[in-house]
Amino acid sequence: MNGMPFWKRQRNETVNNNTCLIIAGAPECRIPENRAGADFIIACDYGLHHALTFGISPHLIIGDFDSYRGTLPKGIPVRRHPPEKDDTDTMLAVKEALERGYRRIVIAGGLGGRIDHQLANLSAAAFAAERGAHCVLVDDQQQIFALRNGSCRISAGQWTNLSVFAFSDRAEGVTLKGVKYPLSDDVLTNSFPLGVSNSFAADTAEISVRQGILLIVLS
Repeated sequence: MNGMPFWKRQRNETVNNNTCLIIAGAPECRIPENRAGADFIIACDYGLHHALTFGISPHLIIGDFDSYRGTLPKGIPVRRHPPEKDDTDTMLAVKEALERGYRRIVIAGGLGGRIDHQLANLSAAAFAAERGAHCVLVDDQQQIFALRNGSCRISAGQWTNLSVFAFSDRAEGVTLKGVKYPLSDDVLTNSFPLGVSNSFAADTAEISVRQGILLIVLS
C-alpha cells in the first residue's frame, strides 16, 4: 500500500490518535512496518515469542501462558491470567488498550492457525468497533477490520480484492463506491455473503454503513 497505512486514514475517529500494537500468538506473525507507528505494544502469550524474534521489547505482556514456555523478560510488566477465563488473551489485550485510551489498535499474529482463534480475534475487532475504536488485523496477505455505523475510504494500493460482510445480524444502509460491484443504501445480513470478492474500480473505495457492523477484508 502506498503512503500512510489505511488504518491511519480512517474517518469518524476519536481525538486520541495514538496506536496500540497487539502481538498475538498465531503460528505465523508479520509485524507491520515501523511497528504500525505504535505508541504502546502488548504481547499476548505466544505473541511474546514473535515479539522477541523480531527484536521487540513490548511494554506489557498479557496471557495465561498455556502456549509460551520460555523465560519472561525482566523489567516488563506481566498480567497473568488463569486459563479458565471468558476472554481470550487477545481480547484481554484489546480491553487493556481501550482502558488506556487507545482508539487505533493493530493486531499482528491474529490470523492463521486455528479457525476458532481467528473468529475470536475478529470478534475482538468488532468489540473495539462497538466502543468507538478502529482495530485492524494484519498479515502478509490481508488486512481485516470492523466498521460500525460509519464510513471510510481505502486506497487500492497493493490490494486486489475487497470483501465486505455483515458481522452483526444485519448491516443497513450499506454503500460501496469505487468498486466493481457498487451498492447504494443496501442491506447485508450475516447469513448471505453478498459482499464477497469485490474489487477496486478506482484508486479509492468508499464504504459506509448506517446501522450495524461490517467486516472489511482486503487481500
